[in-house]
Amino acid sequence: MEATLPRRLISTPVAGPLAALVLACLFFGLNSAQFFTGPNFSLIIQQVMVVGTLAIGQTLIILTAGIDLACGAIMAFGGIVMTKLAADSGLPPLLALAAGLAVCAAFGLVNGLLVTRISLPPFIVTLGMLNVVFALTHIYSNEQTVTELPALLTFLGQTFRLGQTNVTYGSLLTILLFLLFAYLLGSTAWGRHVYALGNSPEVARLTGIRTGRLTVGVYTLAGLVYGIAALLLVSRTGVGDPQAGQTDNLDSITAVVLGGTSLFGGRGLVLGTLVGALIVGVFRNGLQLMGVPSIYQTLITGVLVILAVAVDQLSRRRMR
Repeated sequence: MEATLPRRLISTPVAGPLAALVLACLFFGLNSAQFFTGPNFSLIIQQVMVVGTLAIGQTLIILTAGIDLACGAIMAFGGIVMTKLAADSGLPPLLALAAGLAVCAAFGLVNGLLVTRISLPPFIVTLGMLNVVFALTHIYSNEQTVTELPALLTFLGQTFRLGQTNVTYGSLLTILLFLLFAYLLGSTAWGRHVYALGNSPEVARLTGIRTGRLTVGVYTLAGLVYGIAALLLVSRTGVGDPQAGQTDNLDSITAVVLGGTSLFGGRGLVLGTLVGALIVGVFRNGLQLMGVPSIYQTLITGVLVILAVAVDQLSRRRMR
């Protein structure tokens, strides 16, 4: 973890996904004249920024050998909270935004406490939380989409010019978040502790790491990241949608796995997750430009996930 970034990319599973991303871009570029254009690349980033941000939090949890099936539902609830408070309750937009972020972090905190204090499997905890939060979202929203939002909640959906291309502020924020967490995981003691926890909780505990507190902190931080994803979603769509995020939990796991992070914990890079999210975005965008039906896009994504997990499993066997 102390190696330079280029050496990390070469010596970790990120190298494979990065090569796959480049090959996919070349393939779709040769089959569609629209693919290699600034507006299309901007569109791809916009399409993956919400799931990509969710996948940052998912990466943190998977690095600890956990998993979060509730991330999409938590994001949807956070979006409904901040939009209803701002649009329907008359709360100042900044306070409404803070409340939405706090609620998402609180759900992460509860997940972390259930995993550590009661020793429940993360899969079961977050599966249950998925249903709880999904129900709360529909109860609180009364099944109604929230519209007429204040400018603060939609600002990240606005664009600025970069050359001849319009780029959203949300896309820029997503990239900055990836860079921030790449630094935190790769260059801080906290990041080294997260990797140690994922590699072996018992060894990490014996070295003096407070594994329970660290796990709770990771889940809480992941929840906060889901809140940021909620803001990005609201900014992109311009509404608070109670139906949002229903498949984003699986999409976030897909991005993490395709990016080379091991589902067994302790191995992977958050920048690899960015590559994984872009792979999904490039395939869906490229296949759409080629006129391939959406159901085949889902089929290909599923095949890619299976291949990525198989490669991870084979590499773990070689390391034994």
